[in-house]
Amino acid sequence: MSYEWRNTSLKIIGTLFCACVLIFAFSFVSNAEFSGKTIAETYDLPIGQSVYDGDSILGEFDNMKVPLLSNARFIFNEIVSLDLGGLLLTVSTGTVPFDFSTVSSGHIDSYGKAYGFEGPGYLTLDGDNLVVHPPDTYIWGYSFPYKVLTKTSSGVDVVENGTVIESIPTEEIKNTDYANDYYNNTTIVNWFNSNKEGSNFTLERGITSFSDGRSDVSFKQVESIFGSNVSDYVAAYPDGTPIVLYMGNTTETEGELAYTSLGSHPQYGDGVREYNARQFVDAWNNTVIPPESQGNGRAYVDFGSAIDPDAPGGAASHGVCPPARALRNVVLAEGFDLPVGMVNDEDAVLFGFHPSEDIKITNNHDYPVKIVMWTEGSGTGMLIYAQIIRYEPTNETSTNSTNTTS
Repeated sequence: MSYEWRNTSLKIIGTLFCACVLIFAFSFVSNAEFSGKTIAETYDLPIGQSVYDGDSILGEFDNMKVPLLSNARFIFNEIVSLDLGGLLLTVSTGTVPFDFSTVSSGHIDSYGKAYGFEGPGYLTLDGDNLVVHPPDTYIWGYSFPYKVLTKTSSGVDVVENGTVIESIPTEEIKNTDYANDYYNNTTIVNWFNSNKEGSNFTLERGITSFSDGRSDVSFKQVESIFGSNVSDYVAAYPDGTPIVLYMGNTTETEGELAYTSLGSHPQYGDGVREYNARQFVDAWNNTVIPPESQGNGRAYVDFGSAIDPDAPGGAASHGVCPPARALRNVVLAEGFDLPVGMVNDEDAVLFGFHPSEDIKITNNHDYPVKIVMWTEGSGTGMLIYAQIIRYEPTNETSTNSTNTTS
């Protein structure tokens, strides 16, 4: 660095220092009072909104400026950070960016950006101060119908977050373009034809009742905040399903392993039984249940029926009981209660319970678990496996493995 440049730099720093002294003195004379609570109320900040490191807490606002004359102390932030462009803009406009560090108690910088944590935090109030709360080790919530079709006397209403946004006459339902990986127009037409007025068909799901109290998120926000894997999971499971949205520092350990064989019962049709067994495995494989929560299998899973004079209605989804026994065995070995919709005998699934959506498994651990199911072979000798995977806080591990057969 040349002598001339060093001398110029010292003059600039000296000038800025003098300006700081003058501004500091002036700020005692003229200074507006702020708190995080008043800022949140005045500018309608999105309290409860999920944010990541580097995100702005200002929501739809790009920035927040206040009059320089009554808030001279806020120019300190521009001076200390050598924000020459900001200083020039402040002098030319007579306004200065609000210094959020003055009304924050953590994880919010002077310009209103979240910092200093990993994962999805959320904006909240700590007394009168703003704060971004870092994520807990586990975050979970419950899916809810954000956008639905409601059957009316003349067709369907499209209802989004409680508001009717469109009405579709009966003759036009077959032409709707609502579809995803799990349903299409044919599914919707079949639902309309087989349900009564007032029934709902869920098109999109959001997340509500978060474990840490953050605000609900809409269908479109699920993927942007928690990623496509979570968004796909939400779409595949019924309304009201508990869903793990984030896991921090955890260790994956294996719990009980059990298996059964399909066996042969030709009076019910072994082909239908194999189909139903595979459907059951697909319905429950990779289902994750949050801590102290009751989970179920996937939606949009169909099972075949076989004639059974002992069943209500004269038919039943035979073939689901062998995989249900494997699932029941690992659930009980984990120390969980007998699942809702199951019994402790050979016919493991109760009549009248959908083998995926209606069976409920209660995770009584203080950490999430995942159900893993798979098959080997085919036909009546097909083997069906089930296992519990634990997501324990790091350094807390245990492993078991036993087998059972039907």
